[in-house]
Amino acid sequence: MDFSFNSDQLLFQDNVRSFLINEVTPERIRELWLTDSGRCDQLWAQLVELGLTGLTVPEQYGGMGLGALDFVLLAQECGYAGLPEPLVETMLVAVPLLAELGEAHEGLKHDWLGRVAEGQARLAVCEPGNPLVSDAHVADLLLLSHGDELHAVPREDVELVRNPSVDPSRQLFQVRWTPGAATCVARGEEAARLLARAFERGALGCAAQLLGLAKRMVDLAVDYSFERKQFGKPIGSFQAVKHLMANVAVRIEFAKGPLYRAAHAVAHGEAEQALAVSHARLAASEAALLAARNAIQTHGAMGYTWEVDLQLFMKRAWALDKAWGDHALHKARIREALFDRELAIGAGTTF
Repeated sequence: MDFSFNSDQLLFQDNVRSFLINEVTPERIRELWLTDSGRCDQLWAQLVELGLTGLTVPEQYGGMGLGALDFVLLAQECGYAGLPEPLVETMLVAVPLLAELGEAHEGLKHDWLGRVAEGQARLAVCEPGNPLVSDAHVADLLLLSHGDELHAVPREDVELVRNPSVDPSRQLFQVRWTPGAATCVARGEEAARLLARAFERGALGCAAQLLGLAKRMVDLAVDYSFERKQFGKPIGSFQAVKHLMANVAVRIEFAKGPLYRAAHAVAHGEAEQALAVSHARLAASEAALLAARNAIQTHGAMGYTWEVDLQLFMKRAWALDKAWGDHALHKARIREALFDRELAIGAGTTF
């Protein structure tokens, strides 16, 4: 199967990369860490102006109607830049979840999705099984689960309790609210199906960001290795340092295939998308964690200091490593999928 991206997708990725590198600088990230919200309305307005908030909104609601396969490259760039704004969670998880609601909620979808595309509203979505909701404080509408129900709750109807994160760019909140018939948009099997699809997209977006973070940490470590000298030579000329970065580079390349395969599976609703997503999530996570560890070794003790930019991206990688399912969950999903396949083959089923 050919997972090559077309020229338009690659050009769009280049443009987004250029914008993010210029606007989401380490200095700007540090400044946002010191604010109450940790978010920047001006930066979000710039994302809106570029049309990024309408990418996955269906065309009938004023968006471009793109899918996971189109957005996965952009999610990588969001990770590479360490973008604090919840663009990936909004575009890849919350918007498709709202768009997939039944015809009975057409009015709700028309009102909110159109506003999201125009930059007049933001969404937040719960991660199934996680009591904390990311960026609930800046969301105008929250998509929350309660038992076997899915609810769409305006922010003014919830109480938020901030929860600290290892990454100051991650804004996590406990959400206290009272479920009611007026906010319920799906229940039973329909709600379970919607949340399951949201989980796949969330894990996919997380994997894409982790891969971008891994690449950024390698670049930072390589740059530092040419600046730092020992015995009169740049440390990057030493074989041991080269091996540290080469090992990460190999992991990154091996993670790209599973990531793009998972994006294709999610975009086309394939039956084995859970297997593909968990494979991508584990591969990207392992690459990012190795990148953080080896980049610290390359920097030495300086890698732990506040002044060095490496910490911005290490902390994001550590935080995302626990988001949308941990290693144990994704390994279990892979094991179950493979075991079910073996049983089916043993029973004579042909794939």
